[in-house]
Amino acid sequence: MDKPQNKYFAVSYKLYSTNDGEAVLEEETQEGKPFQFISGFGIALPSFEEAIVKFGEGEEFDFSIDASQAYGERDEEAVLDLDRDMFTINGHFDHENIFRDAIVPLQDAEGQRFFGKVVEISDDKVKMDLNHPLAGKNLNFKGKVEECREATNEEIQAVINMMSGEGCGCGHDHCECDHDHCECGGHHHDGDGEHHCHHHHDGDGEHHCCHHHHDDENQEA
Repeated sequence: MDKPQNKYFAVSYKLYSTNDGEAVLEEETQEGKPFQFISGFGIALPSFEEAIVKFGEGEEFDFSIDASQAYGERDEEAVLDLDRDMFTINGHFDHENIFRDAIVPLQDAEGQRFFGKVVEISDDKVKMDLNHPLAGKNLNFKGKVEECREATNEEIQAVINMMSGEGCGCGHDHCECDHDHCECGGHHHDGDGEHHCHHHHDGDGEHHCCHHHHDDENQEA
């Protein structure tokens, strides 16, 4: 059976990691702010979307995804020592946004945006972990499909615009995420493994919209 295309889903869920037989709550959607996506565009994590599209509106779900089908195993080569100078603004180090455990938006040479986590700051280097925060973890999603229907042309166009870098996806004003590293069932993409990073400063330090698109005016350090 073909996978459904252009269907709009809004789902509320709790996400647990289940390594070593222990369930740890990693994130959950806020009340009234479900995760929204349109099937067939590669917006959601593929294994997440494949599971969700089997459910109808109002149905509850409880399914697990192995790390290999989620965000893969941790790659220690993705922990990089970046020049501290890369995180300066007008000659001053960006202490407001660059601190230990901060989640920082980065960009590679091809313009692909992704997030890194600050591990350590020294006199001349910033150690950055580019692994997805859920890398190496088996996942368990428990929740409910709040809405399921055919996507409107406006919503589809909004996703196309978002994928081409012209704006936010989902076609909804409240497409945003309140998590520091914004999982949302979203697909984390870090290119081909070769990281030539650039720091992007968005003024208020906030990460707007799911799926790693920043619609504030960015300043390249």
